[in-house]
Amino acid sequence: MGEGVRRIGGGAPVLIAAVTMAAAAIGYRIWHQPEAARALAGAPIDPLAELERRAHAEPVAKNWQALGAAYFGLGRFDQAADAYRAATKADPSIAGLWSAFGEALVMASARDPMPPEARQAFAKAIALDAKDPRARYFEAVELDLAGDHQGAIGAWLALLSDTPAGAPWESDLVRTIEQVGKINKIDVGPRLATARSIRLPAAPALPAMPGPDAAQLAAASSIPPGQQQQMAEGMVARLAARLEREPGNLDGWVMLMRSYTTLGRPADARAALRQALVADPGDAARLRSAAATLGLSEQLP
Repeated sequence: MGEGVRRIGGGAPVLIAAVTMAAAAIGYRIWHQPEAARALAGAPIDPLAELERRAHAEPVAKNWQALGAAYFGLGRFDQAADAYRAATKADPSIAGLWSAFGEALVMASARDPMPPEARQAFAKAIALDAKDPRARYFEAVELDLAGDHQGAIGAWLALLSDTPAGAPWESDLVRTIEQVGKINKIDVGPRLATARSIRLPAAPALPAMPGPDAAQLAAASSIPPGQQQQMAEGMVARLAARLEREPGNLDGWVMLMRSYTTLGRPADARAALRQALVADPGDAARLRSAAATLGLSEQLP
C-alpha cells in the first residue's frame, strides 16, 4: 500500500492507505518490484519509455495497465489515471483495472478526497468482482468521508477477515482501522482480533530466488538487449524449476505468470496458471483473478 494522510470531514486526518495489488492474486504492478524482480523482466535501459512505446504501439489493456503502474510508482498520478482509463476502455471486464483507475484518481485529486469518477470506478470494480480488495477498501473510505465511521470500520474489518495473513497490504489496513477508531473513539481491538482469527491462512513463502546484485544490475543495463533477454529467460527458467519442486506456492506461480507475460509468452503464462490450479485448487479464484489482471482474461482454464 502507498500511504498518505489526507484531511477529510471536519478536518480529522485519516490514513488513505492505497491498496496497491502488489500481492498474491490481487494484481501485480510491474514497477513495484524489487530490483532483482525488475531484472527478471528484462527491463530495457529506459523502462518507462519502453512502456510508453508499447502502450501506444499496441494499445491493449495489459500494456496500458503496466504503464499506469509505472506512472503511479513515480507519483505521476494524473498520468497513471489516464493510462488506467485507457486500460478500462481496452478491456472493461477486469475489476482490478477499474479499482486501479479509481485509486489513481483519488491520489491525483488535490481537493476532493473521493472524486465522482473514482466512485464510479470503484462501483464498477465491485460490480465485476465483489471481492476486489482495493475497491472494497475505498468504498469503506467513502463511508468514512460521509461520517459513517462505524460502517467504514466494519467494512475494513470484513476486508481484513478476507485478507490472507501476511498479505502486503495487511499492516496498512490494520493501521487504517486503528487510526480511524482512535480518531472517533471507537474501540476496535476486540473486533480486530476476531477478524484476524477467521481470515485465510498465509500462503507458504517462496525462498528468495537468486538474483543479480547491484553491480550486476548496473552492468546489465549496458549490455545489448538480446543479452538482457537471455538473462531474463534464464531467471524465469530457474523460477519455473523451483516451482516444480515447490508447487504449492501461490506467490511464486503469480510471479511466473507475470514474468512470462512480460516476456511476451502468454501461452506459457496460461500453462503456468493451469499448473498452479492443479497444485493448489483451493486458491483457484485468486489465481484466476491474478491472471485476469495480467491480461490473461481470454481462454482461461
